[in-house]
Amino acid sequence: MLRRREFIALLGGAAAAWPLAARAQQPAKVSRIGFLGLAPEFSGVEALRAGLRYLGYIEGTNILIAWRWAEKVDQLPELAAELVRMNVDVIVAPSSTFVEAARQATTTIPIVFAVHADPVGLGHVASLARPGGNITGMSMLLTELSAKELEMMTETVPQARRIAVLWNPTTPSHPRALKAIEAAGENLKLALRMVPARTLGDFDGAFSAMTRERLDGFLAVASPLIVGEGAAVASLALKHRLPGMFPFKENVKAGGLISYGADRDDLYRRAATYVDKILKGAKPAALLVEQASKYELVINLKTAKSLGLTVPPSLLARADEVIE
Repeated sequence: MLRRREFIALLGGAAAAWPLAARAQQPAKVSRIGFLGLAPEFSGVEALRAGLRYLGYIEGTNILIAWRWAEKVDQLPELAAELVRMNVDVIVAPSSTFVEAARQATTTIPIVFAVHADPVGLGHVASLARPGGNITGMSMLLTELSAKELEMMTETVPQARRIAVLWNPTTPSHPRALKAIEAAGENLKLALRMVPARTLGDFDGAFSAMTRERLDGFLAVASPLIVGEGAAVASLALKHRLPGMFPFKENVKAGGLISYGADRDDLYRRAATYVDKILKGAKPAALLVEQASKYELVINLKTAKSLGLTVPPSLLARADEVIE
């Protein structure tokens, strides 16, 4: 038999252990992430997933991701509103196109971008160092990139003097990017022709117009449409025998001639760290916007041969990847 003092000590120890046991049995919090995208799904999504896995987040275990894919840009506001009604913990809105829809839907739920072209210029953050508000993430600074791409286009096709600029009126960052491209074109003494394309269905007419006007090539300005429909654009470029400068390596792997731009997969992986910090209690207003640190020059020699072009050796020597 237990003496009275031993019995009281035993009860006290058990009482102390009960809350610990109860806490151990409680399921871990499952965070909810909303993702706003434009179909079809693209490579950056897997990079985001990989970044989250590296940080210890497993879909269906400690996070749930509500994927929302729009067929057209004008569907984005309703999909963003739907994520807000779901009261997700954070919304991943990769670029300016998606951030704008999410921004209009909420001023309280944190919004993380991965490849924003011009967050300060569009007013989505107050500054890179102090974003303010509920929006932050990774930037690739499209205005500077586009001007550099135009310069590299002339290096690839030295005889090109009349260049088409394939842009998307539905992409918020494009008007500012076009101003930078126009300034670069003036410095390079190029005649630029602005060719808009809002949807996949517009590309056929856009390339027909380039051919009809006997343009020497084109610069495709980065947008969700150019990424998602890269294979279609590359195919039309070959059909019309037009050399093109693209923003991402995915475009060149799909058959485009050349690309120079930020490593999108790296940006999406790094965007996962913002999600992680926010889920752990950090405020977007205090998380500085980081810029892309990895840029890639990719050249498709098979496409160059099909177009009858000889890529300058100096450019090949600088390439990060050459597709043969």
